[in-house]
Amino acid sequence: MYKNYKIVVNTAAGRRRYMRLLIPYILESKIVDRYDLWINTNNNADIEFFKKIESISSKVHLIWQPDGIVNGIESINAFYKFCIDPDTIYFKIDDDVIWMEPYLIEKMVKFRIDNPQHFLVTPLVINNGFTTLLLYVHNKFKLKKGYNIDSCWEKGTFAKELHDLFIQKYLITTKYQQLYVEDAIIALNRFSINAILWFGKDLAEISGIIPGNDEEFLSLIYPTKKKLTCAWNGKAIVSHFAFGSQREVIDKTDILNKYVTQSFNEHKENPIYIQVQEIYETIEQNLKEINLKPHIYKDIKPKVQCKRKFSAWKFLPLPFRKLYAFYISYKKEYHTNNYIEQF
Repeated sequence: MYKNYKIVVNTAAGRRRYMRLLIPYILESKIVDRYDLWINTNNNADIEFFKKIESISSKVHLIWQPDGIVNGIESINAFYKFCIDPDTIYFKIDDDVIWMEPYLIEKMVKFRIDNPQHFLVTPLVINNGFTTLLLYVHNKFKLKKGYNIDSCWEKGTFAKELHDLFIQKYLITTKYQQLYVEDAIIALNRFSINAILWFGKDLAEISGIIPGNDEEFLSLIYPTKKKLTCAWNGKAIVSHFAFGSQREVIDKTDILNKYVTQSFNEHKENPIYIQVQEIYETIEQNLKEINLKPHIYKDIKPKVQCKRKFSAWKFLPLPFRKLYAFYISYKKEYHTNNYIEQF
């Protein structure tokens, strides 16, 4: 509880390889009354991980997809109907938020209460489009000549460089507060909802019914319709691993391992952290057996891609095919770019 509000954190769960880092931050917070894991996956090993996490803390509750079908971000919107208690503040955090500054939840809940005029509030999120824009506008880093801010959410190589600089210059040295900026207000713009807080009473007005994509509706359509703004707390920081467009590249790097090391250094004496890591290791050691179990949800069949009836590819001379293949690989970022001049 905090100032007569119940505090409920929720995560659309999710991927255990990231959440082994996220969960300790949530469960270590003294003001969190409940941690709801929205089971939005059909991966047996991930689900088994969450079941075991539920057993170590009375704060953890598994929330199952109401329709019995999971389909990535398309099935998340159904969970919001559980987030409409008028006396509750909800804090939704993406499953791949892999670092938080100390007392982040407390800071964000206080900011939420102190700024009731905004529909959503969010911290600064390392590797988030608008946060990167804020850091850029406030001269926290400069882009190299020839690159622009559009690269900040789309490219995996940009994300790698951003994480590397954040870890080396601000995280390991505990100087992350140097990245703080003035609070910012946003309206009439969609933003990535990696970490957002709302009052349950606000979603109660629409019974928690979120049509279509939850990010587009919550950050853009609904607040615009209601003439509401959203806001950033410029003095609170979390780190988000990757967007889907970045993951192919960043998964091949050592970025996640660096955060694993950082997490160990921060939490190694904490019993909750130790339990979470032990559960993770147990799951990894029993993957074969776990994956033989039937799935809990219905399996969604992938959409069948129509085959092209005609392709000029095979008629191109070999040198042109090789050149085109090189161009495609370049576009997919199998190379390394340097975007940031200084940070």
